[in-house]
Amino acid sequence: MPAAKSGSELTVRELGLSDYAETWQRMRAMTNSRDPGSSDELWLLEHPRVFTLGQAGRREHVLDPGDIPVIDSDRGGQVTYHGPGQLVAYVLMDLRRRGLGVRQLVDGLEQCVIDMLASAGVDGTRRARAPGVYVSGSKVCALGLRIRNGCSYHGLALNVNMDLEPFQRIDPCGYPDLTVTHLADLAISWDVEEAGRRLSTAFVRQFGYRAHRDLETPA
Repeated sequence: MPAAKSGSELTVRELGLSDYAETWQRMRAMTNSRDPGSSDELWLLEHPRVFTLGQAGRREHVLDPGDIPVIDSDRGGQVTYHGPGQLVAYVLMDLRRRGLGVRQLVDGLEQCVIDMLASAGVDGTRRARAPGVYVSGSKVCALGLRIRNGCSYHGLALNVNMDLEPFQRIDPCGYPDLTVTHLADLAISWDVEEAGRRLSTAFVRQFGYRAHRDLETPA
């Protein structure tokens, strides 16, 4: 675990079910207004049903969205789906202050999820050139980040106990043959709230933070 250093305070916010576009704009606003004294934050939430296209996303990977909206986002990566029953964790971190590169952040976030799965007796793995966490070849966690002025926003999405059908309407992360799973099919009975508690604990340990929780919505 990295040693604690200046800027090691972390605010964990539990935002419940939050609109994607509104949350995205709040992340951008916070990142744009940061100064060297701003604390890092971890936002834990769910989104109503939505497909999002990352900066590398191509519309041909959205096969049949039906009544689910499609939003062009500024995160990295291709197309993914968000919906109730999925834990979304947004990472608002000053990478320069913590001495981290993007690769270290991605590896650390993947390790958080791998450690969570291991605590439940499930083996999670990485895949080369396809960020995220996989179990027996099926994706259980997707990652997509944006770095601006040395600070991150966006983050990861962990499938907990959700309707997986919408993933059949897209090529997840741009891969037509990629299968998707969730914790409920891995005999892990956590709800989103419990998964969020476990993720925040793993995140604090992985990145060497001191955390406090804040249930208030960010300005």
